[in-house]
Amino acid sequence: MAENANNNGLPPGFRFYPTDEELVVHFLQRKAALLPCHPDVIPDLDLYHYDPWDLDGKALAEGKQWYFYSRRSANKVTENGYWKPIGMEEPVVSGGNRRVGLKRYLMFFAGEAKTNWMMEEYRLPDSSATSGSSSSSRSSRSTRSRSRMDHSKWVICRVYESDSSDDDDGNGSIELSCLDEVFLSLDDLDEISLLN
Repeated sequence: MAENANNNGLPPGFRFYPTDEELVVHFLQRKAALLPCHPDVIPDLDLYHYDPWDLDGKALAEGKQWYFYSRRSANKVTENGYWKPIGMEEPVVSGGNRRVGLKRYLMFFAGEAKTNWMMEEYRLPDSSATSGSSSSSRSSRSTRSRSRMDHSKWVICRVYESDSSDDDDGNGSIELSCLDEVFLSLDDLDEISLLN
């Protein structure tokens, strides 16, 4: 019962597990274009006022993940730490291999110490904000100008605490495919047959 209370307006039985493409196309593009999103379940937050462990009750919670919109900012410092980008930005592509957004990973540091808190930050590509033909109408220019500003400022964030109970490999836990599990079990059979 308490789990449904975290779903901020989703009917009972519905869960929020969007793909990267769905986050960008169905939520972020609409937000940036100032269009309504139904259901409107993702709140606006100024991320940099909150440490990741303070997001519960403020952001859309689904399981152990929190979703929210924020303004894009170079300042990623909170009261107890900061978000540091790790790796390169990755393209978010639609079904037709069309680039619809960019995703980057950030890790939360408390002082100089790494934490298990991760954030995936999604933004629209700069090219979508500048594409479009010029118009002679001043009102359409000002509308496009406002839209261009919104494209560049909004991001959607997914925050979660990664499971690092398996630090041996440095990547946390890795999910194996069915074939990997079969091959690993065959290795175990070889070891057993060698003992006989």
